[in-house]
Amino acid sequence: MTLNTGILRQQLAELETVAGKPSRYVIAFSGGLDSTVLLHAFVSLREELEIPLLAIHVDHGLQEDSGAWSDHCREVAQELGVDYRCRAVTVQLESGKGPEASAREARYTALHGELSYNDWLLSAHHREDQAETLLLNLIRGSGLAGMAGIGAIRRFGPGWLVRPLLETSRAALLDYASDEALHWLDDPSNNDRRFDRNFLRHEVFPRLKSRWPDVSSRLHRSAQHAGEATELLATLAEIDLESLGGRAERLPIDGLLRFRTARQKNLLRHALRRLGLSTPTAIQLKRILAEVIPARQDAQPHVSWPGASVRRYRNNLYLLPEELVNTPQSMKVSAAEVPLGAGLGVLQFVEGAGRGLSERFLEADIEVRFRQGGEEFHPLGQSHTRKLKKLLQEEGVVPWMRDRLPLIYAGNELIAVGDLWLAASAVSEPGVELRWKDRPALH
Repeated sequence: MTLNTGILRQQLAELETVAGKPSRYVIAFSGGLDSTVLLHAFVSLREELEIPLLAIHVDHGLQEDSGAWSDHCREVAQELGVDYRCRAVTVQLESGKGPEASAREARYTALHGELSYNDWLLSAHHREDQAETLLLNLIRGSGLAGMAGIGAIRRFGPGWLVRPLLETSRAALLDYASDEALHWLDDPSNNDRRFDRNFLRHEVFPRLKSRWPDVSSRLHRSAQHAGEATELLATLAEIDLESLGGRAERLPIDGLLRFRTARQKNLLRHALRRLGLSTPTAIQLKRILAEVIPARQDAQPHVSWPGASVRRYRNNLYLLPEELVNTPQSMKVSAAEVPLGAGLGVLQFVEGAGRGLSERFLEADIEVRFRQGGEEFHPLGQSHTRKLKKLLQEEGVVPWMRDRLPLIYAGNELIAVGDLWLAASAVSEPGVELRWKDRPALH
């Protein structure tokens, strides 16, 4: 497939049927051929699309010339009139995952942190990348999702990760770059055969193409077939999830056990993806089924891996970010939204509610604190003051969240506990509603 603005426009229209129109296009801009073509193509459509465009370069710091690459990317963005940002990251080469996976993890973590609600993070993966990924996943023993290769669109943090060039060949990208007289960088590490992908690209694919010139197209079709099968499994998982109450972050164990093992695995993977969490390896999934689900109801077993964790409490399985803030810090309330820290969401103060916190408290110093022990509270609707510890136990709040609940204080008076309770003495009509956005499961 050739590349021009008409084809790109058509690809975007198809992707919008899944995600709607984005708030902003955020292009992962390495400075190489692929991302340079992608950035230039979107600039060509900028006036027609009328959507803000941002180029982000991630400096891994793994090459002596990485600073010069950052400068090059900044200059290209300036020439094209595109907002630009550079993020330097530290790659954990001692993680045991290998340099490729470690660099990819650091890159996507940085890009994740740059996204706002409904942003599209645009990546320049093309047809040959898809073919390489499919072969790599087959060699690694991946399942059906791995055989589907690189998806064109998926949820990513508060937005979407989108790959609009998957149908485009690298030859078409070269033609576009030549026609537009573009300049790009060639990363010398792309020639290092010690890396699996480079070995495939330089040693294996030339042999395959000499026998089957259209091998990339064939593998792309196979990935599409696997992708369709994966969609059917996702549909089945969604049906199963709805039958268990529809909460991806909390799965009832007695309901899970009604399914065969393969169906349990399918549902767990789907629920984690739906929450934007990373999926487990086969070994980690086996541990969930063998150690966490059968555990005693009074136990609190959990399995964690980079990007997610699974815990059991009573009869429920909880799917969570890998890390919640260990020791949340108290903070003054100076705005309508208060970020609570990693994995804890945002506390919002919304005026104009029928009933809520009295506005007189907002005129004083409001502070968000966290449990220290011994707190007492008189919630609206109850006859007397109670120990907060006892309230949380009766409410069935999961143990790992009890010390992470935001407690709202006016001076030394506890006036609200997250969005669970308001103090009887702090309520007015109308009032200020407390909303806890993106909160982890509490029950």
